Amino acid sequence: MFQGPRWIDGLLRRPGRRLLVEEAGASLFRGLRTRLTLWYCGVLGAALILFGVALYFGANYFLLQPLEDSAQQQARQHVAQWLAGYLDRACASPMLDSPFPAPSKQGPVMEWVVCFNAQGHPLVFNNSPNQLPPGLISGSLVQQAIQEGDASDIVDGGSSFGAIYRYARAVPGADGSEIAGVVLVGESIQAQENALSLLLVLLLCLGALSLLGAGIGGLFLANRALAPARLAWANQQRFIADASHELRTPLTLLRADAEVLLRSRLRLQGEDAALLEDIVTETNHLAAIANNLLTLARLDSGQLHREHEVVHLAALAHNGARRIRALASQRAIRVEEEHCGQPYVIGDPLLLEQAILVLLDNALKYNRQGGSVLIRTLEREGRAVLEVCDTGIGIPPEHLPHLGERFYRVDKARSREVGGTGLGLSIARGIARLHRGQLTLTSAPGQGTVATLSLPLARSGSFETLQHRPARLGTATPGGQQSNAR
Repeated sequence: MFQGPRWIDGLLRRPGRRLLVEEAGASLFRGLRTRLTLWYCGVLGAALILFGVALYFGANYFLLQPLEDSAQQQARQHVAQWLAGYLDRACASPMLDSPFPAPSKQGPVMEWVVCFNAQGHPLVFNNSPNQLPPGLISGSLVQQAIQEGDASDIVDGGSSFGAIYRYARAVPGADGSEIAGVVLVGESIQAQENALSLLLVLLLCLGALSLLGAGIGGLFLANRALAPARLAWANQQRFIADASHELRTPLTLLRADAEVLLRSRLRLQGEDAALLEDIVTETNHLAAIANNLLTLARLDSGQLHREHEVVHLAALAHNGARRIRALASQRAIRVEEEHCGQPYVIGDPLLLEQAILVLLDNALKYNRQGGSVLIRTLEREGRAVLEVCDTGIGIPPEHLPHLGERFYRVDKARSREVGGTGLGLSIARGIARLHRGQLTLTSAPGQGTVATLSLPLARSGSFETLQHRPARLGTATPGGQQSNAR
């Protein structure tokens, strides 16, 4: 094991603690459960919003519309009195006996009438402007009524009166071409505003409680709904693992028998020897698929054994580069290394090296004759980063979102020719997810591909659940297969 800083030794010797590993299957179903719950809450929330909006505006209409109609009717009556020549009666306010009454929720509606001349100045008859609620005769409502014939708005009448609905109606002149004045009627609507405010508070509180209950109930229902899916998932993973495990033995025996027969190649006919070589090749291919399927099934079910060690990522990268140099030299491909800093991570060195070998193996398979592969390690934004850059054929943009899907290959003919199974990137991505990291690929046709493996940095005090275990270097093959010795 590589010797690191002193804090790593102390980190390794914390007894009785383990790094909690999240199973891929559990992560999948937790995401589904969360989405189902959010959809349930979203639909219920949308229904509550529609119901609340309809109820609020309906209550607003039924509470305020009668008062608005009453004010408009009163204004028309006062205009008729003005036109009949009873100007003093037209401008008399029904609130004369109590110029400043306190608002009452159950008492009669407070109403004021103020007349204005054609220039918009108030006509003082039975009450002066000082006796009126603040804001009743202020503003441009009268001028608007002079221009448009009538206008209305809601103003604040102060703490004594609250909200006041105002309606102003122009009084036509004798010849009908000019405006003789304006009659303004104001009615207190504070009681109705109080009721609407209370209704709004109740709707918000009940909506929040309903969403909270929907969230709790949605989680319960999502768990019940996903129970069959969990069972089917577990059975599928168990079947894949069992089938892959059972296939390994007959495939191994078949390959061994074919290799034994090939030892007597001189006594075989040329066609028989070629058939036996094909059998060995195909059994190797099937064995690789079985091993990869078994690894994926164990990754998905969380049954893959994992060590928790402080791993020097640059050392793993160097080891992987050393192991593929012989294969790279056969294809005249240069393997270069670039290491910046000392990126340490917490993880299983065997699994991490297997993921690195998958990336390096792909970089060799889909490279050009005489090309190059660069493996780089560095620290970036608090994470340990490993990049594998090649000068290969590149990947079209439409295929990038599907890379990592099982058995997905961009060029099936070329992948079959170089021995690809379409499972390597799925395994590498599963290993990255197991270590709370991520694997991303960027590429452009004809310009090569960059595979980036990002993992959390091992920091002193950041991993509280680590148990000391001795480090072991991997025994994975360049093809991404894990040694049976593990």
